[in-house]
Amino acid sequence: MWYVLQVPTGREDRLIEEIRSYRIQEYFEEVFAPRSVRKKKYRGKWQISEELLFPGYLFVISENPEELYQALKRIPRMTRILGTGEKWTAMTANDIETVRRLAAPHTSTHQGKWLMDFSEGYLKGDKIIVTEGPLQGMESHIRRIDRHKRLAWLDIDVLGESREIAVGLEIIRKE
Repeated sequence: MWYVLQVPTGREDRLIEEIRSYRIQEYFEEVFAPRSVRKKKYRGKWQISEELLFPGYLFVISENPEELYQALKRIPRMTRILGTGEKWTAMTANDIETVRRLAAPHTSTHQGKWLMDFSEGYLKGDKIIVTEGPLQGMESHIRRIDRHKRLAWLDIDVLGESREIAVGLEIIRKE
């Protein structure tokens, strides 16, 4: 089952390290913060960067949520576990599929990171056509784009609410 931890924004990677250092791996299969590949211009050149898809949230895959919950309570700076009371609420199958579709685990070049690759497409009139990348087939979720910054903003339903996330999309031509 998949669960979500709410953590202080900007401390996601540090908390993943702390969770792993507390030697509680027996209670979870994986803990991660999905990211998206983006292109940013620094000093006149485009550079590849990675940004969090869901700032302030960590995802945990565990078959032992109660034991994991008790172990996580020992870690300072943990904000809260999404659920009701002291019971975790598992993510729905639709939420899990959305996260998997956006950010698949990469084992070859990114050491097990959950990473959303950069997408490419073109404009046909006012319509966005995605030709490469994870945004293929998700064009209806794109609410706006910034061609200069090579970004697209998606509206997706995940974690019980509609969220706007920014992801990498390069529009290579306009027809």
